[in-house]
Amino acid sequence: MEPERPFKRKIYDRLLQWKQSSNGKTALLIEGARRIGKSTVVQTFARNEYESFILIDFTRCSQEVKDLFNDISDLNYIFLRLQLVYGVKLVERKSLIVFDEVQFQPLARQAIKSFVEDGRYDYIETGSLISIRKNTKNILIPSEEERITMFPMDYEEFRWALGDTATISLLRSVWEHPQPLKEAHRKLMRDFRLYMLVGGMPQAVDAYISSNNFEEVDRAKRLILDLYDEDFGKIDPTGKASRIFAAIPAQLNSNASRYQISSVFPGAHAEDFIELISEMEKSMTVNISHHCDDPNVGMAAYEDLHQYKMFVGDTGLFVTLAFRDKEFTENIIYEKLLSDKLPANLGYLYENIVAQMLVSSGNKLFYHTWPTESGKHNYEIDFLLSRGAKIAPVEVKSSTYKAHASLDEFCKKYSSRITNDRYLIYTKDYARIEAVKYLPAYLAYFL
Repeated sequence: MEPERPFKRKIYDRLLQWKQSSNGKTALLIEGARRIGKSTVVQTFARNEYESFILIDFTRCSQEVKDLFNDISDLNYIFLRLQLVYGVKLVERKSLIVFDEVQFQPLARQAIKSFVEDGRYDYIETGSLISIRKNTKNILIPSEEERITMFPMDYEEFRWALGDTATISLLRSVWEHPQPLKEAHRKLMRDFRLYMLVGGMPQAVDAYISSNNFEEVDRAKRLILDLYDEDFGKIDPTGKASRIFAAIPAQLNSNASRYQISSVFPGAHAEDFIELISEMEKSMTVNISHHCDDPNVGMAAYEDLHQYKMFVGDTGLFVTLAFRDKEFTENIIYEKLLSDKLPANLGYLYENIVAQMLVSSGNKLFYHTWPTESGKHNYEIDFLLSRGAKIAPVEVKSSTYKAHASLDEFCKKYSSRITNDRYLIYTKDYARIEAVKYLPAYLAYFL
């Protein structure tokens, strides 16, 4: 795979803050799913902010380089060998050493403690599957390690990539001073649907900018999904993780109030998969929303580990995953979503993008269901957000539909626990009717 162009990413500012505040006292670990641009942003940062740097890619480096970390008793020797192998002169307090995909050499991660104490250089580690048990087994995780999480490009970064620096600041002012956008709404919604189709994986964005062709974009995303299959094989050689991932579109389409493992593996029980689901969540390829049995502040105390919904970490990948077993020309989502004629059974795409935006802005995902009076159906609140001492309920519609029976019942049932704002995310223009804020999907970015 060719490296993608160096898009402007917000995490760059976090790297700058770390460099200034740490001043060599800690290493920085950037974790995230494969192909979200970790290596690219770190290389850009290294070139801009240091006199020299060495990037050790543990997926490609020689065995000699890997073996240097088996014995770290002589740091002078290690630094000398690295400079000779990479042909780079390291300058004290002015050079950076990058351990790229450090999960492939856990001993290098363990050695961070000694490197940081030595104090000559700065260190950044990147990795996917970094928290997976077998990658941390038998090593001591260094306390000198600061960790930050990287996600696919958010909507603002996507607009930047397309050369648009105005849209998000306009939307932010609408968020702060809510009002309908009228004529502008249609274009804003179309732009947002483009983001849903392309997604935030830099390779897919690069393919879109280079070719303006969705078939090329889809091809880039299929390559990433193939990589994810490889990763799932590392988590779980039996292939169960791959099958669970592949079934996400069908599970969301079934409109069930949870991911039903038994429909993927007949006779299986949710409790037998808790550990595997947790490992998949740590791989950051999926976003998991757990059922909150008692909606209240401190929702994690009431989460049900057996009852969850699973979303794809990047909605653009979801679009491809839904029709992965077919030719690109059979993937109706591209044409239907772009022309705003998405059939009802694909409406869960909007739920997926809202989940993605909430996670990337630091929210943990929870939802809540409870039976209707007749007991034949369930009410459901798609997302519950913790806001101070209260919770804000969020319902997602894939259409212009304004009905919100679940939201009304929830607000009655838990009136003392909820904020003044409750949200219905849909495809029409901004509106407020009594306590309900109707948000066009692009404004969910600010929740």
